[in-house]
Amino acid sequence: MTIAIIASIIVGVAFLVAGGAKIAAGPAWPTQARALGAPAVLIPFVPWLEIVIGALLCAQVGRPIVAAIAAAMLLAFSGLLVLRLAQGRRPPCACFGSWSAKPLSWRHVARNAVLLAAAIVAVVAF
Repeated sequence: MTIAIIASIIVGVAFLVAGGAKIAAGPAWPTQARALGAPAVLIPFVPWLEIVIGALLCAQVGRPIVAAIAAAMLLAFSGLLVLRLAQGRRPPCACFGSWSAKPLSWRHVARNAVLLAAAIVAVVAF
């Protein structure tokens, strides 16, 4: 149980920071997200969804379900990153707003893999 709580808080904090950094970046983040190839219709909602997911995980509200949603989001984000890297494209990651304006690399995918593993632990550990 303790490991699930710790794992969910790690993912929750990452989501809170990511969402907050995207909002703090102002118009720069949507521009970066479009360059990355994120679906335009989802761009305005991603930071807010990350904040809600992060807050719920940190507060331990509905942990297994919320952690599963976080895992699904991480899979989608990672899939987009892998696709761009496979295409040879290296736009700014935009994962953490202006904090992650470096060109996309496999390190971003590795970071997401660690967060995905933590989200899975938060789902299955009781």
